[in-house]
Amino acid sequence: MRIVALVLALLVALPAATREVKLSTWNISWLTAKPAGHPALPRSLSPRGEEALALLRRYAERLDADIVALQEVDGRLAAARVFDARVYDFHFTDETDTQRPGFAIRRGIAWRANPDLAALDLAPDARFSLRRGADITVTIEGRALRLLSVHLRAGCTWDDPARSQRLQCAELAEQARHVAAWIAARRAAGEAFAVLGDFNRRMDGDDEVFATLSRAAPLLRATAGFSNPCWNGTSFIDHILLGGAARAWFVPGSLRVLVYRETERAFRERLSDHCPVSVTLDVQ
Repeated sequence: MRIVALVLALLVALPAATREVKLSTWNISWLTAKPAGHPALPRSLSPRGEEALALLRRYAERLDADIVALQEVDGRLAAARVFDARVYDFHFTDETDTQRPGFAIRRGIAWRANPDLAALDLAPDARFSLRRGADITVTIEGRALRLLSVHLRAGCTWDDPARSQRLQCAELAEQARHVAAWIAARRAAGEAFAVLGDFNRRMDGDDEVFATLSRAAPLLRATAGFSNPCWNGTSFIDHILLGGAARAWFVPGSLRVLVYRETERAFRERLSDHCPVSVTLDVQ
C-alpha cells in the first residue's frame, strides 16, 4: 500500500504534460480544382496536372505539420488534392477568390473558426481581390492558441511605405494597420497567438511594416536573422510571428524550410515559388 501511495504521489508531483506542435505556413501558388480557362483564373494559368499534384502530396507528407497556414488555395476541395483529408481538416476564408488563405489542421486537434479578418481585403469587388485573413483558435493540452493566416499585398517588398508613392505600398501599410489592430486585440485579451503566412515583405533590419505590427504587442519573428534557402536563397517573405505566451512556447532552433529537390525552373510553377516554412512550439 505504501509503495502504491508513493507512486501516486510521484505522479501528482510530475509537471503537467507538454505537447510539441509543428506549425507551418505554405503558399501553394494558385492551387485550384478549377479547369484551365475558368473565368476566375488568370488566362495564362495552367492548373497543375496529376504528376505535379502527386509531388505536392509527397511534400505535404514530408512536412508532416500539425497545423499549416495556407495561402493561394481554392478551398477545401483544392486543399484535399495535396493534404490527405483523412488526416487533416480544413478552414478557409468566406470569399469566392481562388487565392484564399486558410488552414489545414491535423484531425484530433480541437479548433474553432473565428470571423474572417475581412478588413484586410481592400478591394473585395475586384476580380482578384486583396484577400481576407483566416482566423482560428486551436486548443493544445488545454491551452488556446489564436492563429491568423494572411496573404498581404504584393509589390512593396522593400520600399518604406511611409515614403513611397506607389499604390501597392499604401495598400500594404493599410493592411499592416489592420493586422496590428488584430494583434492589439489579442494582447488585450491575454491570448497566445501567431500571425503567419505570405507577408510579401522582407522584414530585415528596421522594417516599418514589422515595426507597425510590433508596436501593437511584443512579437517574436521566427525568421529573424535567417535567409530563405528556397529556390537558391533569398530573404524571407513568408513569416511566422508569435505573440503573447506563444513567444515562450517557441522551441529555439526549430525553424525549418522544406526545400524542393526539383531544381529546374519549370518546377517553380508545377510546385510553388514558395517553400513550406515551419517552427515547433512546446505548448505548456
